[in-house]
Amino acid sequence: MSNFADRASVWLATGAGVGLVSPAPGTIGGLWGLPLAWIIGQSGPLSVQYAAVALIGLVSVAICSRAARVLGGSKDPQAIVLDEIGALPIVYLGFAEKSVAVWLVGWALFRLFDITKPSPAREMEKLPRGWGIMADDWVAAGYAWLVLNLLARFGWIGL
Repeated sequence: MSNFADRASVWLATGAGVGLVSPAPGTIGGLWGLPLAWIIGQSGPLSVQYAAVALIGLVSVAICSRAARVLGGSKDPQAIVLDEIGALPIVYLGFAEKSVAVWLVGWALFRLFDITKPSPAREMEKLPRGWGIMADDWVAAGYAWLVLNLLARFGWIGL
């Protein structure tokens, strides 16, 4: 890593280095997404939360593109966990008050969909650079959001 921007992108993309050392980087590193989701949830009206998630997503595409190049040019290096961190807040959009069950079930659903990559998540990985790194996680988060909302709507999970 030759310069500060390269080092900073790797540090951010790996979740402050967690993705470089943990045995299950996406699962462990993705936990950083929970406090981010909480902060976004406190940021104001839903429109502000959507804007925050969109901005984080766009910035994350650039960071992941650079970090992937620095880490050897792999399409989606396992050490990069910013995709999980940046996508996880999508799961909780619209949940004003979140119980412990909502936090845990939302996170578990996100991991399930991120690991299994139901269509079109797997196809999104084919997008170029950081777009491919981030887009499959956005789809996984969307599926998790949908299921979490259905569970809440039918009273199967307490808010």
